[in-house]
Amino acid sequence: MAMKKIYLFAVLIFVFTSVSAQKRKYSTFYEQRASLFEALHTSPKDIIFLGNSITNGCEWAELFDNPHIKNRGISGDICDGVYDRLYPIVKGKPAKLFLLIGINDVSRGTSADSIAGGVKRIIEKIQSDSPRTKIYLQSVLPVSDVYNMFQSHTSKGKVVVDLNSRLVELAKDKKVFYIDLYSHFVDKATGKMRSDLSNDGLHLLGKGYLLWRDLIKQYVN
Repeated sequence: MAMKKIYLFAVLIFVFTSVSAQKRKYSTFYEQRASLFEALHTSPKDIIFLGNSITNGCEWAELFDNPHIKNRGISGDICDGVYDRLYPIVKGKPAKLFLLIGINDVSRGTSADSIAGGVKRIIEKIQSDSPRTKIYLQSVLPVSDVYNMFQSHTSKGKVVVDLNSRLVELAKDKKVFYIDLYSHFVDKATGKMRSDLSNDGLHLLGKGYLLWRDLIKQYVN
């Protein structure tokens, strides 16, 4: 009888854990970091870097030697995730916002049109809630499959090209600044991420962030 009770208890724990996991919309890391951002403040002096792991992975304030720069990247984030956490960011009416998002949506098989629609929704929300914030829409970076890592991302380089062409038009339509990072990070001979800028085909080495800094410093400053 005791063993039967233990078995039933274990089954209940498993069912409860499974149901809880199904109810979670985003990752535990997303929840951890988003909850921190809710507790932090932004101001009209701030410059926000918003995106996924590629943004998350940089020390932006140090890179530009500017304490008003704030990192709001979350590893693994998608367009819906960014949209759902905009309020704590835009309520402080930041001066500028640099957005880079979409590659994780690409990895999920989402079409370029749908991703562009998600980015459009983000931009419209920022413009509605903080109309004086200057928005800088950055192109999605190239990827490379030569490392056999993050294959759901790095096998879809052509989708990235299609997506960026849509982002160019979106920026024009929404009257926001578009920054072409892609053409500087891509190996023109192969169409893949330059091997000196990444060691996994998706994320950046230090040299990649230094290049990124140099490409956007005129807009940051």
